[in-house]
Amino acid sequence: MLSFAGGLKVMLSLEPCDMRKGFEGLSALVQNQLEESPIRGTLFVFTNRDRTRLKILYWDGSGLWVCSKRLEKGTFSWPRACEENQRKLSLRPEALALLTDGVEMKGAKFKPWYEREK
Repeated sequence: MLSFAGGLKVMLSLEPCDMRKGFEGLSALVQNQLEESPIRGTLFVFTNRDRTRLKILYWDGSGLWVCSKRLEKGTFSWPRACEENQRKLSLRPEALALLTDGVEMKGAKFKPWYEREK
């Protein structure tokens, strides 16, 4: 489980991307598709078309981090665009923690695939 500080800015890309992208490819998506700067200290979160993988791009002040997660079963509860041509969505860090921990964003229910060790 990851922990995200309350002051952290989180930006979700609403459109799926190619999960083969690394530092340069994700940075280009941030600049060209999301029209943001990849080195401003924001977590940029991407998913694939099937919503089974996600990648996070983050600048910590000295370099870029790329973190990824692959689900063994199930899918992430990914938000949809509210407006036509909306490509990004700002999230609170707590919402990102829920998303990565398998909580259905509507109704705050755990997805069926999610189980914690007892």
